[in-house]
Amino acid sequence: MKIINLSESNSIINQYLAETRDVDYQKNRLLFRNNIQRIGELEAYEISKQLDYETKDVTTPLGISQVNVPADKIVLATIFRAGLPFHNGFLNIFDHAGNAFVSAYREYTDEEHHNIGVHVEYLATPSIDGKTLIIADPMLATGASMELGYKAFLTKGTPKRIHVACVIASPEGIEHIQKTFPEEKTTIWCAAIDPGLNEHQYIVPGFGDAGDLCYGEKL
Repeated sequence: MKIINLSESNSIINQYLAETRDVDYQKNRLLFRNNIQRIGELEAYEISKQLDYETKDVTTPLGISQVNVPADKIVLATIFRAGLPFHNGFLNIFDHAGNAFVSAYREYTDEEHHNIGVHVEYLATPSIDGKTLIIADPMLATGASMELGYKAFLTKGTPKRIHVACVIASPEGIEHIQKTFPEEKTTIWCAAIDPGLNEHQYIVPGFGDAGDLCYGEKL
C-alpha cells in the first residue's frame, strides 16, 4: 500500500496547512473552509497523475488535436459533515465524477471520553463497481469512520482502485487502513502525518475538530 505524505516536499500546501492549524486563523470559518477546499484541489491534482489515460481527438476551429484524458470513471466519496469542503475541492478538479455520501460519526462510549464508537446512518452513492473510488475526509485519526464508510460504499460494488485522501493523518489511522483496505489497490494521500492521538482520540497537534471549525460547534 502506497502512503504519500505531501509535506515531505515543499509546496503551497504547507502554507494552507499552517493557516488551518493556527488558532487565530481558525476563528474565521470561511477562511478555514477555503483552505480545506484548496488542499483538496491540490491533492486531487496529484491523484490525477495516477489515473489511467486514453487519447482523444478534439476538433478545434483549425483542425484536430490529440489529447490524453483520464479514462477512469471516478466516484468521489466523503463522510458527513467535516468532509464537505474537502470533497468540494476534489469536485472542482474531477468535475465529471460521481458523488457518494455517508454519515459516519463518532460517539464516546465512556464518561471520560476515551473510548469511541462509530455509527453509520445515511448512504447515497452511485455504483462504484469497476470505478476509481476516492474517499476524502480531512482527518484520518483512528481510521474507524473511514473503514465503516468504505464498507458502506462496498454495498454498491467493488472499485478498481481506492484513494484514501485526508488533510492530516495519524500513524494509528494509517495502520488501521493498512489492515482493513485491500493493500494492492489502495493509496493513502495526506498533507501531513502527525505524531499520534491524545486520550480523546484526536490527532495531536492536528488542528482540532474539522467539522466544528468548518460549521460551528455541535451539541
